[in-house]
Amino acid sequence: MSSGKVASWAHGEEFVDEASLFPDAGVLARARDRGNELGVAPVLPGAGALMRVLAAAADARAAVEIGTGSGVGSLYLLAGMNRDGVLTTIDPEVENQRAAREAFAEAKIRTPRVRTIAGQPREVVRRLTDHAYDLVSFPAHDPHALDLLGHARRLLRPGGVLVISHALFHDRVADPASRDAPTRAVRELLKAITEAEDLVAALTGSGDGVLTAVLRP
Repeated sequence: MSSGKVASWAHGEEFVDEASLFPDAGVLARARDRGNELGVAPVLPGAGALMRVLAAAADARAAVEIGTGSGVGSLYLLAGMNRDGVLTTIDPEVENQRAAREAFAEAKIRTPRVRTIAGQPREVVRRLTDHAYDLVSFPAHDPHALDLLGHARRLLRPGGVLVISHALFHDRVADPASRDAPTRAVRELLKAITEAEDLVAALTGSGDGVLTAVLRP
């Protein structure tokens, strides 16, 4: 990659100043620090900015996030969603959700706008209503990603948006020499999405990669 291309990529990643998104300028940085301490790989600013735009484009009033982490992705989604929108965010780890709730409080997110659910995602999403959500998000490296893809297609309304973070999986997906099981699983997920006739998809290099798809009406 040329030096000019690298500079352009870096400029795009930093194009949106995340410190400007909430009254407390440091809320996202602190949430990211807590995520790194917990080992949950928070989304990077470029990916977060794209997630925010997608939530805004869908005028999302109801969204599901699988993998709350420390709340970084949640905050970006909430920043783009309809002001009355409700985010349902699911994580099996209580510590992660505790960190996320701290971030929500610092960002002055009204309690009714976020519904945090602690539990195994595959079990929780089974209880959610079909075709009732404008946006569904989960990370590509989730060990049950293919199952979650099926649930996402069921949960999304026609025209709803699927957002998959970490879709390039630390640059391993594009590297033919990376043949470990987690990387192969991410490739299998991406292949399933591109082959799905009811999804219109695109993959961008923002952050650690963001795959976006729209459920055909």
